[in-house]
Amino acid sequence: MSLPRVACALLLTALASSQFVDGCYTSIFAFGDSLSDTGNYISLTSDGLLQYDGIPSCSVPPYGETFFHHPTGRCSDGRLIIDFIAEHFGLPLLPPYSGGERANLRGGVNFAVVGAPALTDDGANGSYSRENISMITQINRFKTLLPSICKNSSCEDIFGRALIVFGPFGGDDYASAILSKKVEEAHLLQPLVINAVASAIEELIELGAVNIMVPGMMPDGCIGVSLTVYYGSNEEDYDPNTGCLIWLNKFAQNHNELLQIELTRIQERHPNTFITYADYYNAGLELFLSPEKYGFNNGSLNACCGSGGPYNVDDNAKCGHPSSHACDDPSSYIQWDGAHLTQAAYQWIAKGLLSGLYTSPNITASCSTSARWI
Repeated sequence: MSLPRVACALLLTALASSQFVDGCYTSIFAFGDSLSDTGNYISLTSDGLLQYDGIPSCSVPPYGETFFHHPTGRCSDGRLIIDFIAEHFGLPLLPPYSGGERANLRGGVNFAVVGAPALTDDGANGSYSRENISMITQINRFKTLLPSICKNSSCEDIFGRALIVFGPFGGDDYASAILSKKVEEAHLLQPLVINAVASAIEELIELGAVNIMVPGMMPDGCIGVSLTVYYGSNEEDYDPNTGCLIWLNKFAQNHNELLQIELTRIQERHPNTFITYADYYNAGLELFLSPEKYGFNNGSLNACCGSGGPYNVDDNAKCGHPSSHACDDPSSYIQWDGAHLTQAAYQWIAKGLLSGLYTSPNITASCSTSARWI
């Protein structure tokens, strides 16, 4: 099924049967990896529940310098896409799950963790085990917190007006193989990841989820860490318009096509659920295609924070390392540390999603026009 047909099927099915609430969302519950983590990884590590295994914790300066003026666990210089979505709906920034029992859950909670895989089988995941932060573990934490979430109102009432942001998942499953130049292994993982994500969405629906936004993968062929690993590849491997790796962006596109097909099937099985596909890929690619149009005047492929190299990415001295340094103006860069984007880039992507240009169906289709724009 082609992408236009998938998008059309999602739109028609959802619009024909949606129970999407009148007005805007009153809470958000987020799941995912470093693109959405607002502090779970560093909390779990400091509490001894997670052994630090070399994943950048985003817990040291200059992370967070632009907006929060201190590290929060967000892998950027400031806010993430999930933060801008919350602000758009007039909700507080989502607190991380760790310590959630003590937090005010009125506006929702965030279960995303840096490095979280969709799969938990070591044989499928590579050489590491991250079961304590996996997609299924995040759902189990959600279940544990349900009595607190639904303490003063019925779960049905709460989830009828809640947005579930589920993902993206998959990038951390593929990363080990891709960065080790075992591309075929990564391709073999794609159907396993998609099936796992689909099963998890089905479980959330059974738990009462009504409005679910599922992001696809970013254009990973444009990310500095990937470009650094494959530096010196043949000229024909690079897109002449962006400098991104063509084959790796096609890999991300294939994941996204498989995901959309599965979302269409889930929507058909659950006509009372409103499922939105969030096109992180094209929302992000637009920035790499026209960086200066969006104010990114310092190139699109170099990281703002790093230690040198062709893309300012050095795996032995990542952003936050004593020998690294951050640029003077992160807002003029798309990439923050070679693996994650700057607050400015995330803000543009969020605007594209919230405008409806990169969500199918439009995430704000039934929201009141009084919602506050970012």
